[in-house]
Amino acid sequence: MTTGEVIEIGLLLYPGAQLSAVLGMTDLFELANRTAVRKSRAAAPNQLRVSHWRAEHLEQAPVRVFDSHPGAPGVPAVYVAPPALGDPIAPEVAAPVAGWLRQRHAAGGVLASVCAGAFVLGETGLLAGRAVTTNWVYDEAFRLRFPEARLDTDRLLIDDGDIITAGSLMAWTDLGLRLVDRFLGSTVMIETARVLALDPPGREQRYYSAFAPRLSHGDAAILKVQHWLQASEGRDFSLATLAGLAGLEERTFLRRFQKATGLTTTEYGQRLRVGKARELLQFTAQSVDKVAWEVGYGDAGAFRKVFTRIVGLTPSDYRGRFRA
Repeated sequence: MTTGEVIEIGLLLYPGAQLSAVLGMTDLFELANRTAVRKSRAAAPNQLRVSHWRAEHLEQAPVRVFDSHPGAPGVPAVYVAPPALGDPIAPEVAAPVAGWLRQRHAAGGVLASVCAGAFVLGETGLLAGRAVTTNWVYDEAFRLRFPEARLDTDRLLIDDGDIITAGSLMAWTDLGLRLVDRFLGSTVMIETARVLALDPPGREQRYYSAFAPRLSHGDAAILKVQHWLQASEGRDFSLATLAGLAGLEERTFLRRFQKATGLTTTEYGQRLRVGKARELLQFTAQSVDKVAWEVGYGDAGAFRKVFTRIVGLTPSDYRGRFRA
């Protein structure tokens, strides 16, 4: 990258797109530009050009409707599908934009999304086999619609080079900072984050997401077991008990349970118990050892390991960050 390069970031105004996220990213990139000028020793530091793109008619490709550098030549290096305020975009509505994005990607453009914007990228067909994230509340809907994508809703941001996806509704800040880091450097990114009082990229969505089990899989026997597990908060169950509740032979039950839920019975129970532990850590003053006992762990050390693996923070760190 040469000094004085202008890198364009295109923000998509697709039907239902959250305008506050589009405007917020626009302001974040402008602040980063000012920070780059202030921090750089070069006469002309790298700058970000921001454009907004809207399909005026569904059958037409998007066109620029805003440009921070009007009249300048060039095309975006990155195309961002922001979050949506309502339901994820329908396939037939996304189709014209998706076709245009495929062309832009084939020409070397980077594709990015925030929250439900991942459904726009999904319609391009380019997410098959790729590691991606979206908001955890869309986990089941996204898997059903794009089963070939490798979805990981524990991650807040996945940068896969030419495709970048961010999870939660407000993760446009994380995506924005990641793009600032990529094009203007870490010094500018950290200073921009500091001015905006934002955590630099590195958070994970699993810090915030609650366990949302799959319940619409259509297997009545497994659903019966899930309801029982929910009522018992995942404590003190055996394989024989669960298989008996389902009326299935144990091996058949294990196979059907994992197919329906995406988890083993052990993993499912752990997530239920960790979910209860998060509530206790956030809303009570009980010690970590007491919380471990309350959710069914006789070994507090084992509880800490499971909690940290699932949440991404130790129980003490989680309490320090989220205690009410």
